[in-house]
Amino acid sequence: MKKNYLKTGALGLMIMVGTTINAQQVSGDVTKTEDVSKSKPLNGTIRVIDNKGTKKFLQVKNGLTLLTDTTPAGGIISTWQLGGALTDNTYIDATGKVFSLDGLKLVAPTSSAATTATTQSIGTNTTTISGAGTAAVETGWTVLIRDEASGEVQKLLATDLITTGRAEFPIAADDDAAVTATGLAMGTSINKISVYRNGAKLRAGVDYTLTAADTITLDFGAASPNDWTTYAGDIIEVQWIY
Repeated sequence: MKKNYLKTGALGLMIMVGTTINAQQVSGDVTKTEDVSKSKPLNGTIRVIDNKGTKKFLQVKNGLTLLTDTTPAGGIISTWQLGGALTDNTYIDATGKVFSLDGLKLVAPTSSAATTATTQSIGTNTTTISGAGTAAVETGWTVLIRDEASGEVQKLLATDLITTGRAEFPIAADDDAAVTATGLAMGTSINKISVYRNGAKLRAGVDYTLTAADTITLDFGAASPNDWTTYAGDIIEVQWIY
C-alpha cells in the first residue's frame, strides 16, 4: 500500500511510544507509527482516503492517546483523548493569551485560605471562569504543588507556603527553664527555631531544645565558662519557621 505522511499541521499533537525524546517537532514529516491498514485498540493509526482517493493515516503522539472501539453497533469508533506519554519536549506559546488550569483543589491549612481563594478560582471576583463555581474573593497568589501520594496537582495559598511564628515569654522566677511559644509545632527542626535571652542569641540544640508542642526547654548544663541561667524578669523571645 502506498504510504503518505500526515503533516504536523493537520493534527499538531500526536503520540508515538518508544520514540527517542527530542526537542518538540513543529514542522516536517512525521513517521507513521505502525504499518497497519486500520486503527488498533491502542495507539495505532487510522487510515483515511481524501476526495481524490489518496490514502492517508491519522495518528496521535506527544501527550494524546488514541482509543479505538472495533465492536460498537454502526462501525468502528476511534477517539482522541488527553493523556499519554510525552515523546518530545513540549512548549505552549501563551503570548497575548491567558493560560489557566481551572478547578485545581485548594489545600487550605488555615481558615484564611478558604476565603481568599477557592477551588474554582483563576483570579479575581470579576473574572469569569470556564467551569462552575465562583472566582476568588480577593486577588492574590497561589502556587502549584503535587501530592506525592496520589500524583494530583493541587494549589496552595502563597501565604501558607511558609509558616512563621514569634513569641515572647517573661521569666517569672530565677532558674525557670520552660518557655511557652504558642503555635510552635512539635517536630519542627531545631535548626528552624531561634531563641533569644534579653536580645542575645542562644545556641540551637545546646542552650535550648523543643520538648513539646508550644514548649521550649532551656538547658543550663553547659560547662564553665559557658554556663548560664535565667533570672526573674528576663525576656525570652522565640522565632520559628516551617
